[in-house]
Formats: sequence, C-alpha cells, structure tokens
Amino acid sequence: FVPGDIPVWLSLLILAVCALAGTLLGTRISFSKIKIFIFDFLMFALLTALYVYASYYFFIKGFILPAGAGVFALVLSYIAAIFFNYFTEGKQKLYLKSAFRQYLSPAIIESLIENPELLKLGGERREITAYFSDVQGFTSISEGLTPEQLTAFLNRYLSAMSDIILEYGGTIDKYEGDAIIAFWNAPSNQEDHARRAVEAALACQKKLASMQEELFALTGKPVLQRIGLNTGYATVGNFGSSKRFDYTMMGDTVNLASRLEGINKQFGTYTMCSEATYKSAVKNGCSMQFRNVARIAVVGRVEPVSVFVPMNEAEFNSCASVRELFEKALSLFEAGDFNAALTLFKRGEEEFNDKPSASYVARCRAFIENPPEKWQGFLKATEK
Repeated sequence: FVPGDIPVWLSLLILAVCALAGTLLGTRISFSKIKIFIFDFLMFALLTALYVYASYYFFIKGFILPAGAGVFALVLSYIAAIFFNYFTEGKQKLYLKSAFRQYLSPAIIESLIENPELLKLGGERREITAYFSDVQGFTSISEGLTPEQLTAFLNRYLSAMSDIILEYGGTIDKYEGDAIIAFWNAPSNQEDHARRAVEAALACQKKLASMQEELFALTGKPVLQRIGLNTGYATVGNFGSSKRFDYTMMGDTVNLASRLEGINKQFGTYTMCSEATYKSAVKNGCSMQFRNVARIAVVGRVEPVSVFVPMNEAEFNSCASVRELFEKALSLFEAGDFNAALTLFKRGEEEFNDKPSASYVARCRAFIENPPEKWQGFLKATEK
C-alpha cells in the first residue's frame, strides 16, 4: 500500500477483529471468580493499549488506521459481552438454586455455583457417610389414614427431617414413601461428614420427639423412626438416562447403611451406626457418645461389623450402670458362654428395661437350646 488511508475492506476487517476480541474477552468474565475477572480485565486493557500504540505507529509510517472506531468497537463489544454474561450467569445461578434447594444446603449450592465442575456427569469414587431412615410401622399408620391425611402427615414429617439434614450440610438423595435417603461429603467436600451425619441423626430424633403431639393428631399413633449410618467409599454421581438422571450414591457402603437402619428393630434401638462412622465422627470432633451393641454380619456380607448407638452426653451417662452390665454380658456372649451371658442380660432387661439386653436374652436361650456348630463370636443377621 502507499501511505494514506487504508482500503475500506481492511478497515472493516480491523473493526471486526476488534469487536471479536472484545466479545471473547467479555464473555470470559466470571463475577463469581474474582481472579478470572481481574485477569480478563487486564488483558482487555493491554489489548486496547496495544491497538492504540499500533494506530500511532502506523500513523507515523503514513498509514491511517481506524483508531477511534477500532477502540470504540473493542470497548462496546467488551461491555456488551459483559452485560450478556452477567445476566446469563445470574439466570444460571437462579436456576441452580431453584433446582437444588430441595436437595442441598445453601452453603453447598453456593459452592456448586462457584465451582460447577464439582458436579460431574457420571460417577466418582469418594468417601461419604450414608443415611437411611424410615418410620416404624408405617404400613399400619398409612392403612388407617385417608389419602389426604397421609399426604399431610408425610409432608409434615419429611419437611421437618429434611430441614435438619440440609441444615447439617447433607444431600437428599431421594424419598421412598416415608423413607429418607441422604449422604454427606458430595458433591462438595466435607472432611467432617461423619460428625455432621451423626449430629443430624440425633437432631432428627430430638425433633421427632418434640412433634409427637402434633403427629399423633394426624395419625392417631406414636410416630418413631429408625436411622442407619455408615461411612466408607461409594460411587457418587449422575446416573440414569440421557433425558432423566438422579444425583445418587451406590455401593457396599450404601447397602450397609440401609441394613443398619433395618437392624435397629432387632435390638430395640432407633439410631445405629457402623464403627467406621463412629471413629470418623470422633476423629472430627463429634461430642456425642457411642454405645457398643454388637458385632454382626448383615445380609449380603460375610465379615462382621461392630455397630454402635450414638447418644448425647446426658443420655450416655444416665445409662452407665446398664452399659457396664451389658458390656460384661456381651464379652461372655462373644466368648460363647451363653449361660453366664444370659444371667447378666436378664438383669439388664429386668432391672433397667434395656431393649438391647432383652434382644440378647432371646438369642442366648436359642443358642443354649440349639448350640451353634461353629461359634465365631458374632451374630449373623437373617433378614434385611
């Protein structure tokens, strides 16, 4: 080219490149990530300065670039892209909050908005604490209610329990009738997930106790719930079809939590956790106490697990005498001395009305009448 004005087509091309550069930088802006915001703004400022310098340089050489128009195109496209990104990001946040507020705590939702990569498609293996609960005798309760009464009861019960689970940072997996399935430490990281789960479980039991008068008015019967907790590795993620999927958990850890919920009724207890949950909760500052109840091989597993009943400090101290008696009896039972164990378990049942002791009385009598061929020192569950 000869010195002077550059061709129109080249001016238009330069303006288009400026507009494209401004748009690309503007759409990269993230208002929830301050470092990205600052970096992109500095890149925009640097690009603008370089274009102004280039215009001045070529002007000295005798070529007139569209300096003002180029800067205008750069700035206008950058600002327009920022506004578009702002409103799009705002809608995405509102959508995420609306979609997940029924399942996740507000803190976890904010974490997902800031780091959406935490919610991966597919599954990932991670340590979680799984939570299963259901209402004792729900079938008999539901049979005595009209559909409207049953709906009112379930909505009130599930709402109260779910609010507590979410308050402690849990993720609601699903509802199955009266059952609540939840977990901790996914999708966001919670090092103290076992402690949160145990404290949530006891808070749910306390809340249910305070709701007895209200729920009795709805059902005509006392409402009690059983809860099972287990900590371990599981696969967590989005599973299902391409059109419909659930964020859920699966694996042996999950199955054991479900089994422990059901095993409560064999010992007359209402909240039961595995040794893994107990140890992890204590390690992470849990102030609750844990009563050892049994070593038991649940349905579907060969190896036994030690199971515990979590209690608050006052409840734990109030049953000190029966706990001491029970532990002695349990040692005798595991050693295979069923007659001596029976004597102590009967004392626990008769003197303290202790439900776990009562459950072992029946077991001791059964083993005395029909001694096991090869006693291994632990129970074997015969039902889920």
